[in-house]
Amino acid sequence: MASDFAEEILRVRREHAAVWPSRERIQDFVDDLFELLFPHLSGETELYTGSDVEGCLAVLSRDLVRLLRVQSARLPETPGAIADGFFAALPAIYRLLWLDARAIHEGDPAAESVDEVISAYPGFFAIYTHRVAHELYRRQVPILPRLFTEYAHVRTGIDIHPGASIGERFCIDHGTGVVIGETTVIGAGVKLYQGVSLGALSVSKHQRATKRHPTIEDRVVVYSNATILGGGTVVGHDSVVGGNVFLTESVPPHSVVYHSADKRVRSRRTAEEPIDFQI
Repeated sequence: MASDFAEEILRVRREHAAVWPSRERIQDFVDDLFELLFPHLSGETELYTGSDVEGCLAVLSRDLVRLLRVQSARLPETPGAIADGFFAALPAIYRLLWLDARAIHEGDPAAESVDEVISAYPGFFAIYTHRVAHELYRRQVPILPRLFTEYAHVRTGIDIHPGASIGERFCIDHGTGVVIGETTVIGAGVKLYQGVSLGALSVSKHQRATKRHPTIEDRVVVYSNATILGGGTVVGHDSVVGGNVFLTESVPPHSVVYHSADKRVRSRRTAEEPIDFQI
């Protein structure tokens, strides 16, 4: 029995050869790049010179090439060309991330500084990881961008598919339970609270290449536990979607969408239903 099982494991390993590096190397790259861009948690107190930064970027470029080399046969370009393109785009990504950090700080009365946002806010780390992964996704790198965002998902509870298109000044407040699907399009100045789902209506596998997730236009606020579904669903700019809303149809700009619940408050002395229960 043991030898049969060993043979089965070997057969599966031959048929499903590794197409990505270890999780540790993937996570190290995400963390090392973050510490270079935002040294808030790196413990580095010395100022970098220009040559120091260039040296760090060269090391990170080498590390990215190593991550990509495992799946060279599936890439549209050489690992070196993809890494070069990624680091050429990094300055623009960096500037977007500072806009995100400032938007979170300005939108959250509890945030004492932009540095606190960068150091402590899970929403910012999830946005950072998404913007890095999205650049690789845009360059048609398979699997690796998803592994980047799944690392952020594990760390933060925020699940953003690397294919989602997200505009500048993006803000995720608290963030736990946020889900953003692959074909979601989010405009500038959008703010999401915890538990928001931007998902797809039920579709078959052959519709994978279609737009399945909603479009959220500029300056929309979506409050806690709202669910917005469907590739044809558009939330118009400057709208507010209230907590617990379930939305599967478009709404025009400047809309306010809210959930109406029937609330009743009674005295414990007159209540007929049992109120001592456990969940």
